[in-house]
Amino acid sequence: MNKLAVAIFLILCVSSAKPASAQWEAIRQEGEFGISAGAAHYFGDLNTRAQLNRPKLAVGAFFRKQFGNYIGLRVAAHFAQLGYSDVYNKSNEYQRRRNLSFNSNIFELALQGDFNFFKFVPGDPYHAFTPYVTLGVGVFSYDPYAYLGGQKVFLRPLGTEGQGLALPGYEDRKPYNTMAICLPLGVGIKYALNDKMNIGFEVVYRFTTTDYLDDVSKTYVGLDNFPKMPDGSLSQAALLQDRSYETGPERIGEPGRQRGFAKQKDQYVFAEVTLSFNLTSYRCPTAN
Repeated sequence: MNKLAVAIFLILCVSSAKPASAQWEAIRQEGEFGISAGAAHYFGDLNTRAQLNRPKLAVGAFFRKQFGNYIGLRVAAHFAQLGYSDVYNKSNEYQRRRNLSFNSNIFELALQGDFNFFKFVPGDPYHAFTPYVTLGVGVFSYDPYAYLGGQKVFLRPLGTEGQGLALPGYEDRKPYNTMAICLPLGVGIKYALNDKMNIGFEVVYRFTTTDYLDDVSKTYVGLDNFPKMPDGSLSQAALLQDRSYETGPERIGEPGRQRGFAKQKDQYVFAEVTLSFNLTSYRCPTAN
């Protein structure tokens, strides 16, 4: 009797289904999980002209819960590398003389809403492609570092702009946090290879709440405000807060002189290829 009931149910489903794309209404996309890989790029006090000349690695994983064929809610985790140097700015003499640089690893967790332009039904050849927009909010960690004499040196503990040194006139400069908020905003396209797998490409820009992604924000506090080593030599903080001694005979880091632009926060972008696997359920189409 059980086999007979199943057979009757299947016959009813087939007989009541509409031709062509209506048959794919029996497949309901509940969500998808996937991976992404591509390039990351930084924009900020060392890359003021938004040049795309130093991309670095970005990889991620995500889960998207689908609410119908147009709206999804995504949780995504990323690892990326960011970095830049004043030496890449060939047309700006001040930046060439400033000679600052940084690198940083980024760990990001974000919640994003995805909105399809077209109806998207994996497995349906008539609804297998859509562009989409995405926006959300996330949190990320960063810890900028530079190289001095071939040695990797983390910049935050040094207080290169006087953070934590309690200098007269600079009391407001506290050590910055290594966590910040980001606001992802971007566009993408995706295509269903079949009812189980999708491929896509997206470019998502991150606005952030920090200006210290590159360890550069405000003004110089001057070489004399950094304590010397016991042997009288300059400390790593003194050497890394103003590296103009490597590009000219005179240092440019006079107290109060602009080192960065504090009114504009640092930003970064990911451009990635995505591969995802669908989580689907099935239902019998209703007859009209």
